[in-house]
Amino acid sequence: MKRLIKRVFDLFCVVVTAVLWVPVLAVLYFVVRAKLGAPVFFRQERPGLGGKPFRLMKFRTMTDARDAEGNLLPDADRLTSFGQWLRSSSLDELPELINVLKGEMSLVGPRPLLMQYLPLYNQEQFRRHEVPPGITGWAQVQGRNSISWDEKFRLDVVYVDNFSVWMDLRVLWMTLSAVLFRRGISADGHATMPYFTGNGDDRG
Repeated sequence: MKRLIKRVFDLFCVVVTAVLWVPVLAVLYFVVRAKLGAPVFFRQERPGLGGKPFRLMKFRTMTDARDAEGNLLPDADRLTSFGQWLRSSSLDELPELINVLKGEMSLVGPRPLLMQYLPLYNQEQFRRHEVPPGITGWAQVQGRNSISWDEKFRLDVVYVDNFSVWMDLRVLWMTLSAVLFRRGISADGHATMPYFTGNGDDRG
């Protein structure tokens, strides 16, 4: 029942605010196309509810710059100033509202990470997939990319155990503040976060 209420809440919020976000999405589409070229959207398979994969949509923020061997340069080298602005404003996440409409994501929930992380989680960390992934989440408003992986996963599980419409409203309100003051955009020395490499002997 809690999950059904959460889904109705998501649909209500996205549909009611469509008059605001659809025009912004359209304008950004053409700006990204002019600044970075095609493709405009970054699409990547990510784990959703229960770890089932779906195609995440975001605005592209990086170039396709490669080294002499044809390998993509590190993220920090491919991230443009315009792309950095998109990320710091969180506008690159706007297309994920389409994922919410499709039922693949929620407005609030653990952020969908990379598919290759799935076998690295221990049993407790995997519990983050007991709810749909979110555009924003409890971990994001507590530090986003500036906190450790352990703390991020701990906060994700706290959300799984306590989510409600009221908690989602709180997270959405706190997200506005975090975006306004651009807190926790990246970890030290990284464009976003370092890769998660597992838990040593604690994998499961």
